[in-house]
Formats: sequence, C-alpha cells, structure tokens
Amino acid sequence: MKPKIRWGIIGPGNIARKFTSDLLLVDDAEVTAVASRSKDKAETFAKEFGAKHVFDSYEALFASKTVDIVYIATPHNFHKELSIKAMEHGLGVLCEKPVGINRGEVIEMIEVAKQNQVFFMEGLWSRFNPSILKAIQLVDEGQIGELGYLHADFAFYGLDREEDSRVLNLNLASGSLLDIGIYPIFLAYVLLGMPDVIEAFSSFHPNGTEIQTSMIFKYTKAHAVLYSGISSNSKMEAEISGSKGSLYLHPRWHEASGYTSEVDGTTEVVNLPIRGNGFVYEIEHVHDCLHNQLLESPLWSHQNSMDLVSLMDEIRQKAGITFPFER
Repeated sequence: MKPKIRWGIIGPGNIARKFTSDLLLVDDAEVTAVASRSKDKAETFAKEFGAKHVFDSYEALFASKTVDIVYIATPHNFHKELSIKAMEHGLGVLCEKPVGINRGEVIEMIEVAKQNQVFFMEGLWSRFNPSILKAIQLVDEGQIGELGYLHADFAFYGLDREEDSRVLNLNLASGSLLDIGIYPIFLAYVLLGMPDVIEAFSSFHPNGTEIQTSMIFKYTKAHAVLYSGISSNSKMEAEISGSKGSLYLHPRWHEASGYTSEVDGTTEVVNLPIRGNGFVYEIEHVHDCLHNQLLESPLWSHQNSMDLVSLMDEIRQKAGITFPFER
C-alpha cells in the first residue's frame, strides 16, 4: 500500500474547497493542514475537511513539518512569494495557475525548486482532463487529418463584482487573461505548439482592469482564434478542425465530460464523465510524480509553464495589459 501524501492547503477559498473535496476521493491523500490569514476561516475549512492542523500564517504551516506538499490557491500576485517560501522549507508545491504573473517570476520559482530539489508544478488541471487528453491523442494520431483551425473561448460576466475583488482589483492581478484566458492559450499550445505570430486586442474597465481579450495565433499551416472575457458569457465549446474532420470539446470545454467527433461524414458523441470536481486526475498525477521521486511533471513540465507564461507576456505586451506592482 502506498504511503499517504500529506497535503497542506494555502488559501482556503472557493477553488481550494473544490480541490480539497477531490483530495478526499484519492486513497493515498491526506488533508493534514490549512493556513489562512483569517484563523476563523482556516478553522472552518479544517473542520469541514478533517485537517488536524490549523495555522493563522502561511509561514507557520511551512515550518510545521506536518505536510509533504502544499496546494497554493491564493490570488495570483501571491503565488511566487508563497511558492518560494514553501520550497525553501523543503516542501513540494502545486500552485494554481497562472503559476506566476510573468516570465521573470516563473524563472525565479523554477530556480528555487531546483536549488531545493523539491517537486514543483503549475496547477493547470485541464492538462489532465480525460476529454482533453483524448482530443490530444486523436489529433496526434491524425484522426482529423492535418490540424488547420482551433477556436477556444472562456468568458463569464464578472462586472457586477466589487472593485476590490480578485476579478477587478489590479493589485491582485485582475482581469480575464491570467485567470481564464490561460485556458484557450493552453489548448492552442498543447495542440499546435508555439505560434509564429501573435495578435491580441483588449478592452478595459475604467479602473484599468482588462475585461476582454481577443487573440489570434498564426502557425505555418494553422490559425488559433482565442478569447477570454468577464464582460459577458460565451458558449465555451472548443472546436478543433483538420483536413479530415473536427473534434468538439463539450461546454465548458476546460472541464469537459465528453466530446463529439465528426470525421468522414460520421458523427460520434463520446461521454467521459469526470470524477469529483475534476481535480482528481491532477492530484493522482502529482502523487505518481511524488511516489516516483520526480521533481517535475512529464505531462506539464517546468518548460511548459515557461512557454505558457511567455505567450501570456507577449499577449499582454501587444494588448497593453499591465499591473501597478510590475512598474
């Protein structure tokens, strides 16, 4: 029987609640500790998920020797600092996407992971979604021929949030691109690689937060048309089209529970229901890496995170997306 892997939760918000619910579905996972700047919030979370240890500071958890790995689910702007502190205490880190605000942050985080010889991975859960894995496999096998067109979007209405919310507060790296635009960018990257040319255009809230971004990635033989926004909803069905047919990842495609293939005039609908909230596959992969003493994932490597943030940096530069703390 595999030894239990002890998890610490950093930032017990909504995403952490979904993730931790899925930890309870994994046999060799143990929810051991939780830390928040609000002790009441941490205690409520710990009681809900059976964590034995509660801390009212992140540093106290890192130094406690109660966990093997931490899941960091704070707002984006805290990811670098908290990941580095955890790794300097010898802990593995699974940090929610985007792992860093910009390329410089990600470089620094990877260097610390290597210096301390600890596991470090960006929590891009869609990379492990069964429907997305199957779509990648079918494209790689040539089932839809030569890939020529990709469309992927992610949008929700968020302009009714308070201006100090994670969605609209510039000091928390607000806006659609880093939060949800990362998903369409990821899909283009895993299917087509790094583009030859990027075009990007954004619209902005009066406070300077980016609220919608349209992107075109041009490849030698393909185009990817991508979109993210918080000014409206969108269908969120991903279309992957080639010379022989198309694949459609069902809405919401980043957490799809099935896909449709249309090849040579034949339509097939395939249902692949997800377990839990969909984080189980990512968690199981991280456990495999830890049990095999890997320091990075073979499916979502340090280089993959570097490539992804480089694409977002270029989009931000072209569209004029900046944050006060970067100036």
